[in-house]
Amino acid sequence: MSDSWNHRTRAVHAGTRRSQYGEVSEAIFLTQGFVYDSAEAAAQRFESLGEDEFIYARYGNPTVAMFEERIASIEGAEDAFATASGMAAVNGAMMSMLKAGDHVVSSRALFGSCLYILEEILTRFGVEVTFVDGTDLDQWRDAIRPDTKAVFLETISNPTLEVIDLRAVARLAHAAGATVVVDNVFATPIFSRAFEMGADVVIYSATKHIDGQGRGLGGVILGSREFIRKTVEPYLKHTGGAMSPFNAWMMLKGLETLDLRVREQERTARHLAAALQSHKGLSRVIYPGLPDNAQAQVVAEQMGGAGTVIALDVTGGRDAAFRVLNALKLVTISNNLGDAKSIVTHPATTTHQRLSEAQRAHLGITDGLLRLSVGLEDAGDLMVDLTAALDVI
Repeated sequence: MSDSWNHRTRAVHAGTRRSQYGEVSEAIFLTQGFVYDSAEAAAQRFESLGEDEFIYARYGNPTVAMFEERIASIEGAEDAFATASGMAAVNGAMMSMLKAGDHVVSSRALFGSCLYILEEILTRFGVEVTFVDGTDLDQWRDAIRPDTKAVFLETISNPTLEVIDLRAVARLAHAAGATVVVDNVFATPIFSRAFEMGADVVIYSATKHIDGQGRGLGGVILGSREFIRKTVEPYLKHTGGAMSPFNAWMMLKGLETLDLRVREQERTARHLAAALQSHKGLSRVIYPGLPDNAQAQVVAEQMGGAGTVIALDVTGGRDAAFRVLNALKLVTISNNLGDAKSIVTHPATTTHQRLSEAQRAHLGITDGLLRLSVGLEDAGDLMVDLTAALDVI
């Protein structure tokens, strides 16, 4: 692979391994284990694994390795470890690096399952977690301590689309010796260059834009080779969170078209957000790409696009929001995002339903809030569908 290749070229060719048959499309190695030529060869492989050698699918697999190498090349990371799901990646990254007595500072605006890991699981094992308003640098500055082990944030928060000044937060964290862990799902590998902004560890739910077609689960943790192989890999290979070879093959196929899909989705999202601002059925439209968005300047400085998701706050609360959802003909009601199909979600009763009403209010998740993940449909058709549904209230 040439170091001069653009990330779009890397998404098609990086990490390719070909068998003796010289296949064009990547092979799926559906095997749990691997054969050794002798007892001595088996002993040698367990003692010191070669660069293109494998022992067991939970530890590594040729198809999975291709995905890991390709996404690392696109992201600009030294190494990657692919996981069974995005949440396996979040859990694996955090649990592998933390121990009782450690301190973590996190943005308060997170996906519901991320909140659960930070609020319930880490604290259960003696990790102290402090939550801050991710858009307020003073709160980060006050919360980060000399003994802070890590900071955790979503570059674009789920579902209220707050954009965090990653470069500034990373400077504060690194001054204290803390590791910067970034969930980069909403920003995608196309629009956010998180490592260039100061991230040490980047996490993706590959289920979202990377697959992008609703076919399977997957996740990935990216970072330095030392962190991935000495911290993450030992934890995940013994706890069983590895990605399956078939899903790795799907993700490889997804990476080939990721740039094309995400850029088109972002263009449509930007168009819809601007057009829907004036609709009487909405009290607010949240989209980081709108000029009047509070984080518009941060988006311009650290991202190449504002993402594929819009938040729509329907006037009239839950009942009105449900009427809108049920009136949609083209947009699908589901709880995924980053799909080729446009998907709408009511966070208060689905992805963030376990939170109390006060917690949701604190995060800006109103009963009327809808999270719209824009797909690849014609922008005009989507606008007609959304407008007709909003007109029912």
